[in-house]
Amino acid sequence: MIFARIKWLYAVIVIFSGMTLMIVTFYLLPKPYAVKFSAWFIRLLVFVPVQIKGSPDPDAQMYLINHQSDIDIGIMETITSKDLAWVAKKELFKVPFFGLVVRLPKDIALERESKTALVKLIKDCKDRLDHGRVITIFPEGTRTETGQMKPFKAGAKMVADKFSLKVQPVVLIATAWHFSNKRKIFNSGTMTAIYLDSFVADKSNPEWLNETREKMQHMYDSALLELPRYH
Repeated sequence: MIFARIKWLYAVIVIFSGMTLMIVTFYLLPKPYAVKFSAWFIRLLVFVPVQIKGSPDPDAQMYLINHQSDIDIGIMETITSKDLAWVAKKELFKVPFFGLVVRLPKDIALERESKTALVKLIKDCKDRLDHGRVITIFPEGTRTETGQMKPFKAGAKMVADKFSLKVQPVVLIATAWHFSNKRKIFNSGTMTAIYLDSFVADKSNPEWLNETREKMQHMYDSALLELPRYH
């Protein structure tokens, strides 16, 4: 138990150091290299190779990703060269220190349960798209460590429908087994990230977001069966 806590504490220190590195180098490196550099710093020091399945679409304008762990962002940043614009709850932008991590790269603040905030979300997403960035969302809206994805929030669909975005789902497998702040655990080892086929958002289909969730859940469940370490 003590050794497990030490491993977790080591990972926390590495993650904190990586975020500090991003803040320090942000104005020294071209965008988005400070973010990528810090993400690679974390990945290499916590010894988590990533096996990538499927093919990233070079024309993708939005990524939808399931969310289990604090390291999900770092994993995604290292498996794509794209400049990602993360959508995160507004409260995170006000947290000391961590607020800088999301404010400096101009990630997108989302105020939950607010209709007026959705107007700002649309405007901010348009700005990031105009600058060649990829809108990146955890559509569940929060972490879940069970492997059962929560219902997807409507914000992702609203943005994708508004701009007819090319959407690519990405499924991360059992990242909470590798790192969980809630359970204070850390396990190194190879992670798996799966790019699903991309598609253009079709607002005439009101169910495409739910259908995407079902496809992502099916892929997650199938991949998990092939990875006995997580059983």
